[in-house]
Amino acid sequence: MASQLLGLTEESGLSPGESELAVNPFDGLPFSSHYYDLLEQRRALPIWAARFVFLEQLESSPSGVVIVSGEPGSGKSTQIPQWCAEFALARGCQVTVTQPYPLAALSLALQVADEMDLTLGHEVGYSIPQEDCTGPQTLLRFCWDRLLLQEVASTRGTGAWDVLVLDEAQERSVASDLLQGLLRDARLGNLPGDPKVVVVTDPALEPKLQAFWGNPPVVRVPRGPGRCPTPTYRDTVPPDRVEAACQAVLDLCRKEAPGDVLVYLPSEEEISLCCESLSREVETLAIRGPPPRVLPLHPGHGQAVQAVYEDTDSGARKIVVTHWLADFSFSLPSIRHVIDSGLELRSVYNPQIRAESQVLRPISKCQAKARQLRARGAPPGSCLCLYPKSFQELEAPPLPQPRVCEENLSPLVLLLKRRQIAEPGECHFLDRPAPEALMQALEDLD
Repeated sequence: MASQLLGLTEESGLSPGESELAVNPFDGLPFSSHYYDLLEQRRALPIWAARFVFLEQLESSPSGVVIVSGEPGSGKSTQIPQWCAEFALARGCQVTVTQPYPLAALSLALQVADEMDLTLGHEVGYSIPQEDCTGPQTLLRFCWDRLLLQEVASTRGTGAWDVLVLDEAQERSVASDLLQGLLRDARLGNLPGDPKVVVVTDPALEPKLQAFWGNPPVVRVPRGPGRCPTPTYRDTVPPDRVEAACQAVLDLCRKEAPGDVLVYLPSEEEISLCCESLSREVETLAIRGPPPRVLPLHPGHGQAVQAVYEDTDSGARKIVVTHWLADFSFSLPSIRHVIDSGLELRSVYNPQIRAESQVLRPISKCQAKARQLRARGAPPGSCLCLYPKSFQELEAPPLPQPRVCEENLSPLVLLLKRRQIAEPGECHFLDRPAPEALMQALEDLD
């Protein structure tokens, strides 16, 4: 059925347009040569092997729910929305894709519009705080999950979309968790609307999601070619993380090991310090070719994120310095080396004292594995962990902490009560927040 709705045969492996006089079915214009260049790269992604299986499940799932499970860098976030758009085009409906971070929604909209050979803001758009780049022709929209939750609340229904993709479910944002609860209620008849739901996740969260959704079909993305590098651990935690990360990057540059570098630090402040230091040092390196290009990646840089994906005219190496934002939401195939501090800085709310604090803590084992996979290849790249192996084994939790257990729930409770969607105690959560957190939120609203 999937091949019929796209006008394709599974054996041909053709994408829309190649068998139809090279006309883009979304805007009726001829495909550019750039489209075919990107198409070859898309076909090399691990997710491509699951294309027809996914479309068959999307069409035939009895519950209307499909879970897609795959490792970071497999192409889930860019290809699943495009296949859903093909599905929607054949039915005259719309697709909304949620992201846990506004920057991720913007970045993916830019990348997917490029891969689909379409103009951003027309058939492909995005919605983030203070910026709505959509129009009457928009078929595929990337959206910050909190904005979509507000839309659901304002309409007391599931919105003007027919296919909803909840991407990066393993990030466990408050909005994503609550949307899943509301959508589960919608499937039980408690809310109007009955969209197709695609939940995209890391394999670590797959069992919990299966149980939550009642064992819907799961599309498991095969592992791609190449091997994950064996991590190299430091004997002790360095007293200065920024300096240690900078020296590790400079050592790679001096060795002229091929490939781009991805550096993980806990905070935006440390990212800025690292970028400033590296920008000064790389100019003086005695290496062949142009000096490396240092690029920060965090929410404060907005649309500058696109520079991370742009090819450098001179072929200069990229050094991308980021934090937990890039654990799952960003992929760059040219990354060959990862330097990981093993820490994250998060805001955590304490309902007992009604205060929020910044907590520096170890990343989860799931996050550590995702970071190592960024350097996967044939041959594998390198992954330097700026901490002892025992630190991760003893201190790191298995999965990231659900944000619904760490954030102030007053805005969430206010939203639910104002729109009379559901009582907070009746909502379905993947992990229920602490009772005192809900009680404190209700008291704040009285």
